[in-house]
Amino acid sequence: MNVIDKLIEHFRRFPGIGPRQAKRFVYSLLTSTDAYRKELSALILELKNDIAVCQSCFRFFAVNGNGKNLCAICADPNRDKETLLIVMRDVDLENIEKSHVYRGKYFVLGGGVPILAENPEKNVRTKDLLEIIKKMSALKEIVMAMSLTAEGENTEEYLRSILSPLSSERKIKLSTLGRGLSTGTELEYSDSDTLKNAFKNRS
Repeated sequence: MNVIDKLIEHFRRFPGIGPRQAKRFVYSLLTSTDAYRKELSALILELKNDIAVCQSCFRFFAVNGNGKNLCAICADPNRDKETLLIVMRDVDLENIEKSHVYRGKYFVLGGGVPILAENPEKNVRTKDLLEIIKKMSALKEIVMAMSLTAEGENTEEYLRSILSPLSSERKIKLSTLGRGLSTGTELEYSDSDTLKNAFKNRS
């Protein structure tokens, strides 16, 4: 396998990227300048040095050098501590935050639970989620904001099964996004008005 084929295989690992798109990426790099390729390589190598994982919501965030292990959202004392929104991926959090329809806390699962997964806890941050919830003494509602896909619905079902005992014990409401999202919709691509309606009609 030559370098072009190897790069195509690497690009195909990116979410939503098929073989044709991966091949276009490689040929685009071949026609770019040496300076561009060097800068891209350097940025990829620096990624882990400049990016950290928030110890509260578990999203990736740019390290600002102040020594804190919290992202700007979790470090904000004005966020609503009575609600926790659970999303599958960082891009879902970013899209919801950009819409300005939610002002509570977040938790990023780090993925979804595939249908027929034998060990669901290995696919998402179950242990971390439960630990965070236990620390949130003022928590009154947990919103499971999953994409309306087969994986999203399966993930929501799994979350409900592990959160129900804690919800009953502490009288925490478990809710899901309501009408406004169409079946098959990824949260990553939902516009602000759609998200606003989904939050308004959550149940």
